[in-house]
Amino acid sequence: MIRIISLFFYYGFAYYLPETNNRYFFVIRKIRAFIASGILDKAGQDINVESRANVGSGKGISIGHNSGLGVRAHVRGPLIIGENVMMGPEVIILTRNHKYDDLSIPMNMQQGSVVKPVEIKDDVWIGTRVIILPGVTIGTGAIIAAGAVVTKNVPDYAIVGGNPAKIIKYRDQ
Repeated sequence: MIRIISLFFYYGFAYYLPETNNRYFFVIRKIRAFIASGILDKAGQDINVESRANVGSGKGISIGHNSGLGVRAHVRGPLIIGENVMMGPEVIILTRNHKYDDLSIPMNMQQGSVVKPVEIKDDVWIGTRVIILPGVTIGTGAIIAAGAVVTKNVPDYAIVGGNPAKIIKYRDQ
């Protein structure tokens, strides 16, 4: 029941509040985080859910302490976001894909979908308009460059970019 009420207040009110890109909007940030905490399966302390971040029903989504969803982010569960994760605007995290293996049936008529969870470890920075595909794990301390399409797991402390995302270098070297 709490999730239903929170969904009503989130998508009816908090979703449309302005971005909190400066210190004067801390009250809006707290309101949206409080309401989003009732939607998400798990929400850490001091999370930041930005304006128009779409979490669907919130089922299967966990956000760790001091982490956030960027402006107009679009995410679905199963998704685990670790602690201290920064996310730029318009990030898309996909966890489902259509079935397409039966060649005798058109793809849009094949029943069900394939679900693969996404995990983002601690201290990760995800740039603007990144797309993360189903089944990917982003390692601790990684940086995902703006516009990257992440199709494979990203190692710890890697900086990746491009489409498909490739390792550019490592932060610890």
